[in-house]
Amino acid sequence: MSSTRTTPPSPPGTGRSVRRPGDRVFAGTAKGAGILILVILAGVAAFLVVEAVPALTAPAEDIPGDSGLAGYVAPLVFGTLLAAVIALLVATPLAVAIALFIGYYAPRRMAQGLGYLVDLLAAIPSIVYGFWGIFWLAPKLVPFYVWLEEDLGFVPLFAGPASTTGRTMLTAGLVLAVMILPIVSAISREAFLQVPSLHREAALALGATRWEMIRMAVLPYGRSAVVGGAMLGLGRALGETMAVAIVLSVSGGITFNLISSGNPSTIAANIALEFPESSGIDINTLIASGLALFVITLAVNMLARAIVNRRADFSGAN
Repeated sequence: MSSTRTTPPSPPGTGRSVRRPGDRVFAGTAKGAGILILVILAGVAAFLVVEAVPALTAPAEDIPGDSGLAGYVAPLVFGTLLAAVIALLVATPLAVAIALFIGYYAPRRMAQGLGYLVDLLAAIPSIVYGFWGIFWLAPKLVPFYVWLEEDLGFVPLFAGPASTTGRTMLTAGLVLAVMILPIVSAISREAFLQVPSLHREAALALGATRWEMIRMAVLPYGRSAVVGGAMLGLGRALGETMAVAIVLSVSGGITFNLISSGNPSTIAANIALEFPESSGIDINTLIASGLALFVITLAVNMLARAIVNRRADFSGAN
C-alpha cells in the first residue's frame, strides 16, 4: 500500500497560511523599495519647490529677460513639448513597423541580428547623437527645408525662411526620434511576440492574409504596450539635454515654424547651457523651470498609466 502524506491544516482562526521567512524578507524588501521610491520622489519635489520659491516671488525685472517668470518659462515649455511631440510622431509609427517586421516578416536569423542592432541604438550616448545631428543630419536637411519653404510655405510649420545650417526644431525632433526609437520598438516587439498563437492561427485559418492577421489579432493585443512604450519614449524626449543643446539654434520665442533658425530652447537644454554662468536669482529661475519640467514629466507618466490601465480593463471586459 502506498502511504499518502497530508498537509497539516492551518491554525484555527487564522484564515491564512503561514509564510516562510524568505517570503517575509522578500515582501518586506519589495515594500521598502516601493516606499523608498516615493520618498525620493517627494524629496526631489520638495527641493524643487523650496528652491523655486525665490523666483516665484521675485519681481519681474529680476527674472532674466525682464518679462517675469511666466514669460521666461513659457517659451521653454513650448519648445520642450514641440520637440518631444515631433519625436513621438516620427518614432512611434516607425518603431511599430520595425517591431512588426522583426517579429512577423523577417527571417529568423535576420530578425535576431536586426533586433540587436535596433536595441544597440539605446546604448549610444546622447552627445554622440548631438554631434551626428549637427555635423551630418543638419546639412543633409538644408535642401529639404528649402523645398518645404518653396512648395509648402503657405503652411505655418514651413513658412521659413529656411535655415542655412539646418539647426532647426525639426532637426532636433528628428534626432530625438532616433533616440527614443529603440525604447518604443523594444517594448512593442516584446508585446507583439506575446500574442497567443491560437489567435494568430485562428485568423489565418479563417483565410486572413498575414497583414489582416496582424491587424485583427496582433495590433489590438499589443495596443496598450505600444501606448506605454510611446509615453516612455516621450518622457525620454522631454528630458533630453545634450543632443538638443548641440543641435538646436536658439534665437527666438514661441513659434510653430519648424525650418527656421529662430527657435525656442527646451527646458533641459536651457538649464545645461545657462547654469554654469548663473548665480543668485538666476539659479532659482532655472530651478523653477526644472520644476515645470518635473510637473510635465509626472503628468505624462500619469496619463500613460491611466491609458494603459483603461485599455487593459477594456480588453479584460471583452
